[in-house]
Amino acid sequence: MHRLLDHAPAAIAAVFLCAALSVAAEPPQTLAPVVDKKIAPDIALDIVDGDKLKLSYLRGKVVVVNFWATWCPPCRREMPSLERLKGLMKGEPFEIVAINAGEDEDEIAGFKAEIKPALTFRLALDRRADAMKAFSITGLPTTYVIDRQGRVVYRAQGGRAFDDPTIVGTLKALAAK
Repeated sequence: MHRLLDHAPAAIAAVFLCAALSVAAEPPQTLAPVVDKKIAPDIALDIVDGDKLKLSYLRGKVVVVNFWATWCPPCRREMPSLERLKGLMKGEPFEIVAINAGEDEDEIAGFKAEIKPALTFRLALDRRADAMKAFSITGLPTTYVIDRQGRVVYRAQGGRAFDDPTIVGTLKALAAK
């Protein structure tokens, strides 16, 4: 119980931000450029299917890193669009890694079974919020785009339709560089 209470303030803040974002007007379907373009934190992740992954292993590809939770309404809404984005980016040097905020594999498996189209991109676990801390996440959903050189170049806070032509065009242009 004490471990849960250690993270309670951050979890409560994330819940309130997630709830506020879910009732707010639909955000623009764009990605905000990141000014300083630092190299992405090289976090090690446990993948739901049992694999392990370090973000640096994906260098040479454009990587969409999405922070989410099953209890977050905008997170739930954007998951099918991330899967459609994966299909639209087929043949490009491109990956999606969705990092779950502290839930266990059973919660994620139950959620995954409900989603159509079925999710085929990597779902990662962030049990101790290490990835959230490394990326300075303040609310869910938050998404970062990492370029082929490993730099964080775009950010989106709040839900998005990732299969929107504007976002797809931005990502295809980035993949072509």
